[in-house]
Amino acid sequence: MRSFRIGSLFGIPIKLDFTFLLVLPLFAYLIGTRIGPVAELLNVGLGAEIDVGVISGGATPWVLGLTAAVGLFVGVILHELGHSLTAQRYGFPIDSITLWLFGGIASFSEMPEDWRQELTIAIAGPIVSVLVGIGSYGLYALVPGVLGDASPTLFNGARFVLGYLALLNVSLAIFNMLPAFPMDGGRVLRALLARSKPYARATQQAASVGKVFAVLMGLLGLFAFNIILIGVAFFVFIAASSEAQQVTMKAAFQDVTVGDIMTPASELHTVEPDTSVAELIRRMFTERHTGYPVIDDDAFEGERLIGLVTLSDARQIEPVERDAYTVEDVMTTDLQTITADSDAMTAIERMQEHGIGRLLVVAPSERLSADGTLEESSRGGGDLVGLISRSDVMTALDIVQQSGSVSPSSRPRTAD
Repeated sequence: MRSFRIGSLFGIPIKLDFTFLLVLPLFAYLIGTRIGPVAELLNVGLGAEIDVGVISGGATPWVLGLTAAVGLFVGVILHELGHSLTAQRYGFPIDSITLWLFGGIASFSEMPEDWRQELTIAIAGPIVSVLVGIGSYGLYALVPGVLGDASPTLFNGARFVLGYLALLNVSLAIFNMLPAFPMDGGRVLRALLARSKPYARATQQAASVGKVFAVLMGLLGLFAFNIILIGVAFFVFIAASSEAQQVTMKAAFQDVTVGDIMTPASELHTVEPDTSVAELIRRMFTERHTGYPVIDDDAFEGERLIGLVTLSDARQIEPVERDAYTVEDVMTTDLQTITADSDAMTAIERMQEHGIGRLLVVAPSERLSADGTLEESSRGGGDLVGLISRSDVMTALDIVQQSGSVSPSSRPRTAD
């Protein structure tokens, strides 16, 4: 998500995604257009005695709509803080809390795999939402005593907003407890399943239940012409599939290193920097590779890794000019590298983080740290020892799932 930071709470950065700037006025508009029905609901359900006529004229509905919408998202932030502060208590760092199109997301650096911890973290958010609802109702009940002598617009408007937030926050807690993984209820379900079965298996089962609920929500949204519910259903379905796949891969690669699944340097196709782009394209076609490490054969220093060139780099040059340009002109020198002894999941996460399809595997190089001690650097520098690509990862995943291990004899040899 593309977002920007607006502040922090308890050391946790609070961000706004750009989609939030669209949904906030939308929510304000939707609430403003339903002042009458909502006020009647509050009058019947809470005995609010709101004079609908007083708050239905002029700009008042839009002011109340915006106030209620802001209050709703404040409740969402508090909900996510409930998750985040509980996670921090267990030692899990929180990257940020982001408000976006469908509410809020707390970004965890690492998810707990202990079912008790996940259960506690998952229910913390809905509990906070219920408490916010109770607090809103408490303020709603104080309005007659505090604002009894205020203007009718202020009195009725305050009762409307606070009563609305009381109902909405409790409803938010109930909705989030649906067992639609990865919503809070789905995480509670996974925690309960993980009591008696492996974490990855519990995740797969919770994700399957979540996808069923997503389909049901989507159908309900279609019949009710509710775009927001359809969007939530789509998000739940995609997120459930994504997290289930991530957890499955993490379990499969638990004891697998980059060296186990990479393509060794001896089996790599490389290219020299003075090779023309036209020749590079011909090699890509005949050898069926889309990425090559660029090796400079220096007379004094020997072979040195100086870059990486891909098909997308070559495509930047027009066909008629490809004989005039060399690999050195188009290659990438800002290299993403990893060491052979790193976890395979670290490589996968790094490729996802940078949106790339391969990582160069290098031998660790030594350098002096700030305090003068030697430390290893696995990013940039070092001799090329191999390459790990998404094809290597998917081949290895298939082998692990079918045989339970990756042995040298079954190591994949693809580097496209």
